[in-house]
Amino acid sequence: MGIYSLVTGRRGASGFGSASTAEEVSQGIDASSLTAIITGGSGGIGKETARVLAKRGARVIIGARNMGAAENAKAEILKHNSSARVTVLELDLSSIASVRSFVRDFDSLSLPLNLLINNAGIMFCPYQLSQDGIELQFATNHIGHFLLTNLLLERMKKTVKESGVQGRIVNLSSVAHIYAYPHGILFDDINDISCYSDKRAYGQSKLANILHANELSRRLQEEGVNITVNSVHPGLIFTNLFQHTALLMRFLKFFSFFLWKTVPQGAATTCYVALHPNMEGETGKYYADCNEVSPSKLARDQSLALKLWDFSIKLIHSVSIHNHHP
Repeated sequence: MGIYSLVTGRRGASGFGSASTAEEVSQGIDASSLTAIITGGSGGIGKETARVLAKRGARVIIGARNMGAAENAKAEILKHNSSARVTVLELDLSSIASVRSFVRDFDSLSLPLNLLINNAGIMFCPYQLSQDGIELQFATNHIGHFLLTNLLLERMKKTVKESGVQGRIVNLSSVAHIYAYPHGILFDDINDISCYSDKRAYGQSKLANILHANELSRRLQEEGVNITVNSVHPGLIFTNLFQHTALLMRFLKFFSFFLWKTVPQGAATTCYVALHPNMEGETGKYYADCNEVSPSKLARDQSLALKLWDFSIKLIHSVSIHNHHP
């Protein structure tokens, strides 16, 4: 994923590169038998991913915090594709109660589940705690998705068993995972304001997305379950993720315009990993520009992945006891 291939759009082993779009990488793929959940599907890359999956025939469930924006996204998808199957459900990933409630709402639809795309995220926000008392970027980007995935896993396993079709989970990470805290995850100081850096906290949450995918992938392989779990870097896309640093980013974009992608290009790697036949059986890997690349050394650390898994379970458990959840 060198600067050269970013600028030239040079294609990698997959036949696609940084200039490929979500429509291009999913061309000719029939997803009409698939049901997908996409978090944060109301705008940016998530919305484009939802649109393209629906265009390929998949039934799409958009989980979104802003229901108005999600309904608008759905209306827009339907306007251009009247046969699209899109359902919108409320989901605030920074809230453990909301994640549980979303899963109950999804279960009540009695649908299968083939694809889970953990796409939603927040970025570079000033220090704050979630309503559960967890640093907000870690709570939203990692803990919410970790819990969501765990709660949906049995449904996915059942679908795989009944359909014989491989299930796929895609975590949206970022090249920013390289810029986490020096030891990766601040297990002992996750909420410590004195250690907080908005950029490193974002990097930490994106590192957590890869570690989560790798550990889950390992567990599913051990269990012999036909579900793959991979993480992706979508590329630099100017979406509302940059709301906290818009001016700085506009300035940077002016000088690095050739590194930036359009939203359709940004959604390409997600759609490739979620739908493409080339990805059959590929698991526990990290992709950028629709090709496998190697993430940071910390992201490949198996003991760190296991430690994060146990830490996440304990954190969710302590919040749930505190909130008197069964």
